[in-house]
Amino acid sequence: MPIYEYTALNIKGKTVSDIIDADNTFAARQKLRSANIYPVSIKEVYDRGGKKEGRLSELLTKPLSSRVKPGEIAMMTRQLATLLGAGFPLVSAIYTLIPQASSTVFKRILSQIKDSIEEGSSFAEALALYPDTFSPIYINMVKSGESSGTLELVLQRLADISERQQALSHRIRSAMAYPILMFIIGVVVLFVLLTYIVPSITAIFTDMGQTLPAPTRLLIATSEFMKTGWWIILLVLIALIFGFRQFKKTNAGKYRIDQVILKLPGIGSLVRKMAVGRFARTLGTLLDNGVSLLTALNIVKNVVGNRLVADTIEYAADEVEKGNSLARALSASDIFPHISIQMVQVGEQSGEIETMLGKVADIYEGEVENTILSLTTLLEPAIILFMGVIVGFIVLSICLPIFEMNQLVR
Repeated sequence: MPIYEYTALNIKGKTVSDIIDADNTFAARQKLRSANIYPVSIKEVYDRGGKKEGRLSELLTKPLSSRVKPGEIAMMTRQLATLLGAGFPLVSAIYTLIPQASSTVFKRILSQIKDSIEEGSSFAEALALYPDTFSPIYINMVKSGESSGTLELVLQRLADISERQQALSHRIRSAMAYPILMFIIGVVVLFVLLTYIVPSITAIFTDMGQTLPAPTRLLIATSEFMKTGWWIILLVLIALIFGFRQFKKTNAGKYRIDQVILKLPGIGSLVRKMAVGRFARTLGTLLDNGVSLLTALNIVKNVVGNRLVADTIEYAADEVEKGNSLARALSASDIFPHISIQMVQVGEQSGEIETMLGKVADIYEGEVENTILSLTTLLEPAIILFMGVIVGFIVLSICLPIFEMNQLVR
């Protein structure tokens, strides 16, 4: 069914813009008028045959499909599970959710998913058309839910996972916001001191023509460089960021960066715990929803966020395919902590590996959150101390020549 983008006036006289599906333009206008919405302009942006208008063809490309926020997907998933539980057919439930989507891109994606299902595709097949919006985990869990007749339950679990991840990310961002703000303000204050305030003070010393202490000379040189050569620092930073991004795009670069990160003191342990927690949570959820172990391992290796961890999981999948246990395969490298391997082994022996993987995820997700909160607590006094040292150096560099002048006067 064609989809139209419209601008209209509602019953209160306010301008509204949205999308609507109808058989033709006339039907779209009639549909809007029946809802007390009076169209000003209507433009067809998508039809079932795949014809797209010029401007919308860009909106439907892969880069823009990734604009859909994870929070939107989590909310849609929760609402869809609720509607299915209330007895709504799948197509009707999706149609009901289209107007509630907050972004236009997501509305169009949901409309096209609905059309694909009406044409005979399964829900998972329709979702697979948008891999940048719906992850392989999401698609495979929906597929298993459809095949087992438990789609409502699967969607509820997907919503739980997404909401838990969003909550953790929000807590981490909230904890990091204040230290980052302090750092930015500190850098701005130092830049103003070195480029505007310090030169006006040190000009008095340079005009005297006497030999200045080494800290004062260093301060004057730094101030002059910051005042005239700040653009060099900016260019160097831009070049470093661009070079790092280009290096990270290569396979060798990604592997090398992930290798270095795991070896960094403190940070490496944190990244390892995050990867293990994500591995355990995702694998346990997939297994709990009927996905086979080999298929689940091949999915999980793409979401752990580290090449070395992904290689370990890929090796484990090969070993499991040969008939070896998952715990023994994971223990072949030093990536996974010993306690996580033991818990996986207990789960395999007891036949409750999904439950044990959930406990592993709870342990390491909790450790990650506590570690990050502790680091941010230490980061605030560290920034204050750093700022204090810099300001103290500036004050000392200015005071030393004054002390020497007083001694000469005496």
